[in-house]
Amino acid sequence: MVLELRSIEKSFGEKRVLTGVSFRAEGGKAFGLLGRNGAGKTTSIRILMGVFPADGGEVLIDGKPIDYKKIQIGYLPEERGLYPKKIILDQLTYFARLKGMEKKEAVKAIDFWLERLEMTEYRNKRLDTLSKGNQQKIQLITALAHDPDIVILDEPFSGLDPVNAMLLKDVVKEEIARGKIVLFSSHQMSYIEEFCDSIAILNAGKVALHGDLHEIKRNYVRDRLVVRTEFSAPILADFGTACTKLENGSLLIQLGNAGEKKEVMKRLVERYELDEVKVFEPSLNDIFVEYAGDSAEEDKK
Repeated sequence: MVLELRSIEKSFGEKRVLTGVSFRAEGGKAFGLLGRNGAGKTTSIRILMGVFPADGGEVLIDGKPIDYKKIQIGYLPEERGLYPKKIILDQLTYFARLKGMEKKEAVKAIDFWLERLEMTEYRNKRLDTLSKGNQQKIQLITALAHDPDIVILDEPFSGLDPVNAMLLKDVVKEEIARGKIVLFSSHQMSYIEEFCDSIAILNAGKVALHGDLHEIKRNYVRDRLVVRTEFSAPILADFGTACTKLENGSLLIQLGNAGEKKEVMKRLVERYELDEVKVFEPSLNDIFVEYAGDSAEEDKK
């Protein structure tokens, strides 16, 4: 299954929020939708979900307009929306039935996910008796219980301790392996980098960068080297202003051009005791900072 947003336009009154936004996400892969607050992420997601229509453009599944009666979407919002005073099973069943599930089917699916997320003991408790992290896991069940084709996760790791974050990672990987389209929206670049095959970075309502993350990194000019060594002083002295020390203690060497890589790497290996020398590859955080740029105020909710 392939999801496409094609040339999406959206304005609210005089304010133009999206201008020709296009991106493509495939089943069995994770896609990262990135951008600063106000870049258009929330509006794009709401149009994708059919919350409100676009002024122009199309949302397509396998090249045809999306049919919301046939395509199920699961959404984990950044702002949580459960009822704190209600029994967990009751409200999870309510949300599942809103998605078209019969009660018996819904309870069976909910019990599966409560067990999968190690939450069975809270089945008949009120939501407000749970920690923030466990409330997050209950919210996740509302996005997954009806077995959606498309899973949209907005800041999914917010409030989770490392153990629960690892559990959520496993669940996400399982959903991807089942062929689901998993769409991430997050400012935690390490998670996006870990999961996502492709990304789109929005800037002021436009797509500033879109494509396979590995290819995006490979297309950067490869004219810098990273060196790890316990003996940095002589290298710093040898390379002068072309060499800087990074916060993690590694050295970053700026080459005159990309063609010097082999020669300089050979020189380093022959002259100095090194733990590692490699071509510098930008992190997703580096790429985000470069392309996200200044953006308008946050999307109107």
